[in-house]
Amino acid sequence: MTNAINILCILVLLLTCAGLIWTDLRSGLLPDWMNALVAASGFVDTALLVDLPEALWSGAAALAVGAALLLLRRLYVMARSRQGLGLGDVKFLMAATLWAGLSGLPILLLVATTAALAAVLTLSMMGRRLTGQTALPFGPFLVIGLLAVLVLQAIGSELIVPF
Repeated sequence: MTNAINILCILVLLLTCAGLIWTDLRSGLLPDWMNALVAASGFVDTALLVDLPEALWSGAAALAVGAALLLLRRLYVMARSRQGLGLGDVKFLMAATLWAGLSGLPILLLVATTAALAAVLTLSMMGRRLTGQTALPFGPFLVIGLLAVLVLQAIGSELIVPF
C-alpha cells in the first residue's frame, strides 16, 4: 500500500510541476493551489515513507525557508526599489523543501540558477535584448532544480547529504 501511495505522490508532483511550468511561462504566476499540491504530496510521501515526526520536521523547515525568503525578498525591494522574487517562487521553494529537505535546497538553487543563466545566454545569442528590467519567469527553473535534486537523491548521490 505504501508503494502505491508513493507512486501516487510522485505522479501528483510530476503533473503539478508540468502545470507549474506551463502556467508560469504563460502568465508569470505560480498558482497557490498548485504549490499546495506540491507541498501536500511531499508531506504525505515523507509521512508514509519515513515517519510523521520527520514530515513535521520538514514542515517546520519549509516554514523557516519561507520566512528567510520573505526577508530576502523584502531586503531586495529596499535595495532595488522593485520586486525580484515573486511570492509564488517563495511558496514553491517552501513546498519543494517538503520533497528535497533542507540539504537539497542548495543543489536545487544551483541547478535552477544555472538553467536560468543558460536560458538568458541562449536568448541573448538569439538576438533578444535583455536588460536588468527584463522579467524572466523563474518557476520553470525552480521545478527543474527540484526534479534534479529528487533524481540525485534517488540514485544516492553524495552531493546531497542530510543534515
